[in-house]
Amino acid sequence: MDLAGFARISGNPLPESVQLYIEKHPEAVICGEVQQYQATEYSLSAYLKHVCLIVGSEQIPIKNLRVFLKSNKEFPIGTTVKISGKLEEIPEPRNPGEFDSRQFYACQKIYYFMKNGAVLAWSSKYSRYGQFMQNLKSKIMQTLDIAAKEDAGIFEAMLLGEKDNLEDEVKIRYQMAGIIHILAISGLHISVLGIGFFDLLKRAGFGNVSAGMVVLSVLLQYGILTGESVSAMRAVGMFLVAVGARIAGRTYDLLTALAVSAVLLLLDAPANLYNSGFWLSFGAVAGLGVVAPVLAGCIRVENRLAASVMKTLVSSIAVQMTTFPIMLRIYGEISLAGFFLNLLVLPTVSVVLVSGIAAVAVGMASVSAAVYVVLPGRVLLFLYEKLCELAAGIPFCTWIAGSPKLWQCAGYYVLLFLGVEILGMSRGTVTWNGATGKRAGNHAFMQEEKNHGEGKGWLRKYQLLSGISGIMLILGLGILIYHPSGNLQITCLDIGQGDCISIQLPQGQNFLIDGGSSNKKNIAHYQILPFLKNRGIGVIDAILISHTDNDHISGVLELFDYMRTHLTSVRVKNLILPEWTQPDDAYQQLVDKAQAAGVNVQKGRKGEQIALGKASLRFLSPDRGTAGTDANEDGMVVELTYGGFEGLFTGDIGTETEKKLLPELEDVDFLKVGHHGSRYSTCQEFLDVVRPELAVVSCSATNTYGHPSGETIERLEDSGAKIWYTMKEGAVTAETDGKEVWVDTFVHP
Repeated sequence: MDLAGFARISGNPLPESVQLYIEKHPEAVICGEVQQYQATEYSLSAYLKHVCLIVGSEQIPIKNLRVFLKSNKEFPIGTTVKISGKLEEIPEPRNPGEFDSRQFYACQKIYYFMKNGAVLAWSSKYSRYGQFMQNLKSKIMQTLDIAAKEDAGIFEAMLLGEKDNLEDEVKIRYQMAGIIHILAISGLHISVLGIGFFDLLKRAGFGNVSAGMVVLSVLLQYGILTGESVSAMRAVGMFLVAVGARIAGRTYDLLTALAVSAVLLLLDAPANLYNSGFWLSFGAVAGLGVVAPVLAGCIRVENRLAASVMKTLVSSIAVQMTTFPIMLRIYGEISLAGFFLNLLVLPTVSVVLVSGIAAVAVGMASVSAAVYVVLPGRVLLFLYEKLCELAAGIPFCTWIAGSPKLWQCAGYYVLLFLGVEILGMSRGTVTWNGATGKRAGNHAFMQEEKNHGEGKGWLRKYQLLSGISGIMLILGLGILIYHPSGNLQITCLDIGQGDCISIQLPQGQNFLIDGGSSNKKNIAHYQILPFLKNRGIGVIDAILISHTDNDHISGVLELFDYMRTHLTSVRVKNLILPEWTQPDDAYQQLVDKAQAAGVNVQKGRKGEQIALGKASLRFLSPDRGTAGTDANEDGMVVELTYGGFEGLFTGDIGTETEKKLLPELEDVDFLKVGHHGSRYSTCQEFLDVVRPELAVVSCSATNTYGHPSGETIERLEDSGAKIWYTMKEGAVTAETDGKEVWVDTFVHP
């Protein structure tokens, strides 16, 4: 097997010569066909397909492209445009758990952005079909905006796969409640549209072939209208196989349809192999088709209502079982409330969907009438919202277990499907019913066995195999959530121009030192929380704040807001601030937000120490009675010891405070370089005493302060320190057993 091919699938598949040319000549001219537009906070962006890089008289294909335009002028869909601008490679994630934009766009065959795009020329020809579909989508969204009002974003996500108008808070609440799947185009949509339309055509006198062809045509147009998302095209592909089977008079097999759909999607865009949506969509269907029938076969309920409830419960559990590793791999957490909320949501979500479709249809003639048609769906959405709020208020409604390794996922699936197979065997000879997509035991065989007086033997066999199946599932879960401990880990996150340091102790305690950025927004949402979930950190024992500049606290303030409004299951026990006699407004804001979030506020004083088993945190600064009028120099300095390892965290102190601390200092293994590498910090006298083995500089690659200073870097190098930079290597993790230290970086330049 050519393992190198996997890198090409997940990365940039363009020829290396083309990539090198773009790297050397980012200012470029391209031509391509307008596919769609998307408004951003700062400018209008256009998605182009069939893009070529113009080099002299030559046109070099570079797949698709997203262009951020200088002008807000829109051209019809299908127009060929010629644009000049600066090509930039799509940024990769810089921290564990961070969203992978590069992979997301690779699934759309987009490998570069063009910034400051200026349209030089355009064709008069365009796609009437493409423009019609764009106009239709706009009309549907306008109808929903008026009819569904504040719920329009949810209906647009459910019906069109359009999430631009979906509020972040809604997505977070739905994810925590375990019902975010209803916001994706899925098999439910295709079933409601496809099967309903197929049956309607059959009643109207259409034959299997003609009805099937019409339905397939409509569904393909719907898939295009929804942006050809993985889940939508997976469902369309499977429906295509189902209709084909009915037309040909053959038996429909769910796994065959699933495999055909997967092959078609991967042939079109091989990068989907690394697409989280791809795995979630196919994993959910595999759960419904393979696991759910076996679990259902273990339950006998005569009452129709109870049977319906059990069917929903079994389906929910089966989907959770098969998507559990995928959810943890992506998000690092899984909703515990989802097991129960889906009992109420799954049977009713089709009503939301149908009311939305009906409102769109009616709204084409009368928007005022659509307001009433969509009401049943809006009422249910209101109930979902209240259920989400109720679930979020329950402590630990989501389980933050961390992101497992690939080998752990593989081990879990092997044990899961072996366990399911054994459980099926316990009910008799297991067969697969291709017509219904259900597994079934040979109950006639079991009945015959009992009739021959072997009932007790059969029961013992059933109990034994069921027990083995349960043990295998428990072992699989154990493998999946296994996190070997024993070493201390210090991770300096890359959050641009700012600081955020995580300390994970072998005994399970977790600390943060600072958490803020001056050039990145919403870092708690995009960097800090994803990192914590990725590492399985659900409880932070304390956040230590060196000082109150925004580039050290913005993310902490945001995190407290999330906790107060129950938008995260992460909990912070303590906030430790430097003891100042004249704290500033930002200091008081931290105190207020922490207390509102239920966090205990404490003061760090020089000489105090937090004992943590083999480890300890000792406060070296500020002195008692410090005013705090100079936030940098009066900031908190902390020393971490673990066995023979020593680490020093200096915040933004300058030369003045460094010299005051010299009597308190000694050799250290790890130094978090002060003030992002400023020339006014990390002086020679300081380095002569601490002599760090490794040092980490946290700053942005583009900043107006000149960080890190060449003078400071030279002093560090002369002292013998090995220097790591978050701006180059992303998150930097130092791991130690108290004797040796190992360093790993998230980005490998």
